[in-house]
Amino acid sequence: MVLKGAEELAVPAEAARQARSGARTRQLLEAAARLMERSGSHGVSMQAVADEAGVSVGLIYRYFANKQELVQGVILGVLDDMARLIPAAVAPEADPVRRMVAAFSAYCRVVDDNREAVLLTYRESHTLDEEGRRLIKDLEVRTAQPLTDAIQEALDRGLLMPVDTRILSYDLLLIAHSWSLKHWYFASRMTFEEFVASQSALMLATAVHPDHRAAYADLLGAPA
Repeated sequence: MVLKGAEELAVPAEAARQARSGARTRQLLEAAARLMERSGSHGVSMQAVADEAGVSVGLIYRYFANKQELVQGVILGVLDDMARLIPAAVAPEADPVRRMVAAFSAYCRVVDDNREAVLLTYRESHTLDEEGRRLIKDLEVRTAQPLTDAIQEALDRGLLMPVDTRILSYDLLLIAHSWSLKHWYFASRMTFEEFVASQSALMLATAVHPDHRAAYADLLGAPA
């Protein structure tokens, strides 16, 4: 009975510890992303990251052994958000075309929440070792799978014009990335919501079969 009570107390205690550890890790990664986006990974020291995060440099080394691990951690953090949020976004949608839009919107949302990290991915991923680069490529493909699956189902059901699923899927991912890569341009001309809606409508206008466009008039911005 005593052992059971100790185990019951240990469960929430361990959950709290993991939550604190996760929050600390995100704090460090966000600080690293801000600094490295401005100066590149080679121009940023572990001490600078510690100062930016408001912690001791010794604390950073409890989580990351070196700057390469920090860079990889920043990139993996974005991919982890995508792996969690995109499936959750598409789950309520039965219609594959609407799942396409939901997946794209969720992808854009993660990019918006991690703009500095996305820029860092483009700038610094080449500094990782071969194993790190391979891991990131594999995870990127996996996070795109809900979008790819939705496109393929819509194509199989005749809802789309003939299209290469792989190209359309990655075109949409690159468009989502552009909210970070060209944020200076888009954000000065439209809101995030307008960006997502306009890009979705543009994609659907070219991809949806004419016989089915009326069903998606709300997404196309056209009268039903």
